[in-house]
Amino acid sequence: MRDLLADRCPPAAVLARVEGAPYDLGLWKTLARDIGVAGLLVPEEYGGAGASAREAAVVLEELGRAVTPVPFFASSVLATHALLQVGAGELLRGVAEGDLTVALVVPFSTSPYREAGGQVSATDGRLTGVVGAVAGADVADVLLVPVKGTLHAVPAAEATVEVAPSLDLTRPIATVTFAGSVAEPLGAVDVAETLRFGAGLLASEQLGVAEWCLETTLVYVKERYQFARPVGSFQAIKHRLADLWLDVVRARAAARGATDGAAMSAAVAQAWNAGVAVHVAEEAVQLHGGIGMTWEHPLHLFLKRAKSAEIALGTPGEHREALAALADLPGPA
Repeated sequence: MRDLLADRCPPAAVLARVEGAPYDLGLWKTLARDIGVAGLLVPEEYGGAGASAREAAVVLEELGRAVTPVPFFASSVLATHALLQVGAGELLRGVAEGDLTVALVVPFSTSPYREAGGQVSATDGRLTGVVGAVAGADVADVLLVPVKGTLHAVPAAEATVEVAPSLDLTRPIATVTFAGSVAEPLGAVDVAETLRFGAGLLASEQLGVAEWCLETTLVYVKERYQFARPVGSFQAIKHRLADLWLDVVRARAAARGATDGAAMSAAVAQAWNAGVAVHVAEEAVQLHGGIGMTWEHPLHLFLKRAKSAEIALGTPGEHREALAALADLPGPA
């Protein structure tokens, strides 16, 4: 993964894409079909790799290190997990083979701990309603729409998908409108469990963002001279970087732990990693000095990915509240 992304998705290439169509569908085809990452979580009986969340986390970490503009998280993690719940073998096979890209039609900011709003209704096999801020919908072949606990499959051509402004230039969000769209009910789905699973794996992507920012900053402060010595030789800079390194080490442990699929592990990972990714990216911008504030340097892409991921699938505060409840800690009087 790292070798391929270094060759096909260097920061300069990502920066060039965000001013046009950000998703690199050619790279996504290579990842999905040639390397086979699209079907990592799909069982072997449906043509997938039958891998665990640990392997998907490795992919997400590398995608985070490159802020790669591909719909892996939306399609191969969130939507695929929902399909696994309903046992939709035909769709899972299409995902595993790299022929289908799917998207779960819920706002990307939806918390696993609060019931999603009922923006869509189903009547006689047709859906009506509007859902905003959906990740991956603009490149999906099939839209997966949960309505009152039932997952429905809708061909993308049956819906209107409009890309909306987003802080994260490498992960577009879209507004999806259904106006009597033909839908196939697939079965009962636990949306909250799917979002918790996704939140746990999102921590690995956040880890990758933080790792890249820290490593890039370390290289820069060794090369940037001021007062005839490297900036990184100043004790104040050393202390800041040491603190960031410790934060990233803890984030790695939290991300690895979240691959067990437990609700508590996911809450721990998001409560910590979301803030760490933002903090390390902010420090990277500052420690790069004036160049860190320019559009030409890719640091802003990582900061924007970290900021948008911080409020995706629940905020750190929501995950801390959930963690307190799961650990049976007393709340405020």
